Amino acid sequence: MSSISSPGKEITKAKFTESRFLVTMIFVTSLFMLWGIAITMGDVLNKHFQHTLSLTKTQSAFVQFAIFGAYFVMGIPAGLFMKRFGYKNGVLLGLSLFATGSFLFVPAANAGSFTLFGLALFILGCGLSTLETVAHPFVASLGDQRTSDQRINFAQAFNALGAILGPAIGSYFLLRNNVEGSTDLTSVKVLYIVIGSVIAGIAVCFSFVKVPPLTDPHVEALDPDAVNIDIKPGKKLIEHKHFVWAVIAQFFNVAAQSGTWAFFINYGHEKMGFTDEVAGNYMVLFMAMLLVGRFVGTFLMRYIKPHTLLAIFATGNAVMCLIITQSLGWPSFIALLMLNFFMSIMFPTIFSLGLKNLGSHTQQASSFISMGVVGGALFPFAMGMLAEQNVATAYYLPIICYFVIFLFGYKFYKVR
Repeated sequence: MSSISSPGKEITKAKFTESRFLVTMIFVTSLFMLWGIAITMGDVLNKHFQHTLSLTKTQSAFVQFAIFGAYFVMGIPAGLFMKRFGYKNGVLLGLSLFATGSFLFVPAANAGSFTLFGLALFILGCGLSTLETVAHPFVASLGDQRTSDQRINFAQAFNALGAILGPAIGSYFLLRNNVEGSTDLTSVKVLYIVIGSVIAGIAVCFSFVKVPPLTDPHVEALDPDAVNIDIKPGKKLIEHKHFVWAVIAQFFNVAAQSGTWAFFINYGHEKMGFTDEVAGNYMVLFMAMLLVGRFVGTFLMRYIKPHTLLAIFATGNAVMCLIITQSLGWPSFIALLMLNFFMSIMFPTIFSLGLKNLGSHTQQASSFISMGVVGGALFPFAMGMLAEQNVATAYYLPIICYFVIFLFGYKFYKVR
């Protein structure tokens, strides 16, 4: 493994990863795609439940509340489990919960109960929370810390691919045959039986993967930007201010993301006059912008420091939100599509910057940053209340979130 030499000596170039980690890297990267599918399919469920269960926009936001609320509940337990039993077992726990939640859609659909759907979504969300808590430090440990930003953004690019597949699959199976007044939930039941079966199969396959011994790069080597920083011995996690700000920034980042995604189809239907299916198909393009942004962002990080790029992209999204709120037709809808391009690097970059140089606190810190995702459980309710009157007006709220993210990227990312 490439390492950082002592101050005053030449710093060797860090590799992206090593050949011994390749198989593990492939499997762990696939996890990013899986939870991308699950989360964005929740946005399609949001709209589908408005029809089949006669919910208001505010009520349907409980879909996001159940999923992202699970992140808050499961964050610390997932981190403790990972620390006690290792990354691989943490992944298997996450996949098991994911599959269980999916299978629980069957009794929920049979009963036609939104409460039971909420329980199924919560358990599914616990699985997603566990996977995210484990996968980020897992990917970070598969090589030198100096390239951890690149590895996490690369893996998150496949999360973006999953985010494209989620609404594509959901729109085809759930929105394509939407009939006003229909209460048929058969399509939901069948879809999640398939999803649960696939996830269970992946868990079985992953159980046979042999993970090479890992040396946590956050313990082994300091980031080159922090080589000359005096890290206080025995420093408590809460005393690492860049970590605290990462949790805050992640809270607001996922708040903006979940609210934006939850009402994308509503915006297309109400402001552009699209049918739900057409708006759902545009959501595929919307998520494709996330994928494009991840690859572009990973490339730009070779020339622009991650924290600087984060601040630039946060500014871009604040401007896009202002255009969206004006209801200018296609210019506003294009700005809505662009939100995902600028949002693309935020989650992985905030995560990676927050884990810098935390040593033995890395796994615990991953749990807390994952818990910051609870912002996604709360924000859709606020946006939903505004969207009841005018869905465009609701997009003023994310500007607050992007301002906080800008501050983190501009100043508060620094390791002290």
